[in-house]
Amino acid sequence: MPAKEKNIKLQYLHFAVAVLIMIIVSKIPVPASILTAGDAVLDTKGRTALGVLFFCLYLWITEPVPFHITGLIGVLLMTFFKLDTFANIVKLGFGNDTVVFFIGVLILSSVISRSGLGKRISMAILAVTGNKTTNVILGFIIAGVIIGMWITDMAVAAILMPIAKSMLENEGLKPGESNFGRGLMISVAYGALISGITTPAACGSNIIAMSFMKSMLGLNVSFLEWMLYGVPAALLMIIPGWLIMIFMFKPEIKTLSKTREELRAEFKAMGPMNRNEIATTIIFLITISLWLSSTFLNDIIGIDISSTVPALICGCLFFMPGVMTYKWKEISNDISWDNIILIAAGMSLGLVLYSAGAAGWLANILLGGIVGLHPLIQIFMIVMIISVIKVGLSSNTVTATIIMPIMAVLVQSHDMSLKGILIPTALSLSLAFILVTSTPTNVIPYSTGYFKITDMAKAGIAMTIFTSVIIALSVFGIGSLTGIY
Repeated sequence: MPAKEKNIKLQYLHFAVAVLIMIIVSKIPVPASILTAGDAVLDTKGRTALGVLFFCLYLWITEPVPFHITGLIGVLLMTFFKLDTFANIVKLGFGNDTVVFFIGVLILSSVISRSGLGKRISMAILAVTGNKTTNVILGFIIAGVIIGMWITDMAVAAILMPIAKSMLENEGLKPGESNFGRGLMISVAYGALISGITTPAACGSNIIAMSFMKSMLGLNVSFLEWMLYGVPAALLMIIPGWLIMIFMFKPEIKTLSKTREELRAEFKAMGPMNRNEIATTIIFLITISLWLSSTFLNDIIGIDISSTVPALICGCLFFMPGVMTYKWKEISNDISWDNIILIAAGMSLGLVLYSAGAAGWLANILLGGIVGLHPLIQIFMIVMIISVIKVGLSSNTVTATIIMPIMAVLVQSHDMSLKGILIPTALSLSLAFILVTSTPTNVIPYSTGYFKITDMAKAGIAMTIFTSVIIALSVFGIGSLTGIY
């Protein structure tokens, strides 16, 4: 049998298994004790919603079809099983302003990458760190965090990877044979991943988390408030991430063949900023200013501009006459429309799961054990549990879709601090240090061949433990000062 035909049969087998799992979860008789978890009871509607979730979860893990198509199939199944009307289910996700925010951020990411502004920032940082290999690794992590505060983590990895690859090739270091290559390429992923927690714009799962908090609980977390918790935690992760890289993958060369002066000369040789870079910088700064002052502006103009309006303003300004040389068609080719569909479909699935009561049952089953613990321990456990869950999932968006409704019900039903639990949960969604396949952000540097899956897993386990401790201490410390604990 040809390999292609065999592969198609396997894909349909995955569909059959997914349907079987859905039937078992939603229809097979089980004792009432299993359907009761704490004060949450899983009724017929809740079981059906849970069955659809497990159907999608299995397909997300095995990938017989793209992630976003699985999400759309889930929307159809919830419609056919009468969990809500099709119009309402679609409205929950595709009618959410989160979709517009994400489009604006993706436009910004594309323009920063195409204009060369991202590369200019990276080269400026490397000109400062010099040619010592351990410092170069630190420089890449710092560059990733700084650039990634305002664009998606995947875009950050796409900007930094070619620079790192060129540097390694110039040194004659071959893929799979160089410790410096391993450390440098994983640091490309680390910088991007760490940046993912800094601002709502830094990762798609952040946008979903904020939307779930607002839709389910009426909890508004401003752009600036997110940064208050995300930026300190991210800054504290830089040094542990760097130390793990240089100790686990000790560079076989101490310095690059290029001197510090040559690196600075290379940066200067880029010349003055061109028209596109200047326009990008100005619009970039306008967008950041609007994001940071959104709460203040709301009171002045009497309109809730949240984070979405500045993103949309940014997206429109780039295409005003005479501003840039790029055409919409060029930028639209860079926009991940499948991720936009996945986010919208995921929002629909998560909100139906919430309204059907399935999220409450799952909350008590998976995370009921953290109730009553000291907030510091709660935060640590949340980060660790989400990190373990992410090992089985290949998308931050999917993780957010499943976790946020569960956590929302947990805090409601046990009278826990809303922000005290949901903010550290949201910060944890984009952190995927263990598996290459957990996010496309990791796949980009992995595609160069300089490190193996086991290399990242080895370093990632240590980084995950450090990350859990750092987020727990940082968020609890700041939360204690701001009164959420």
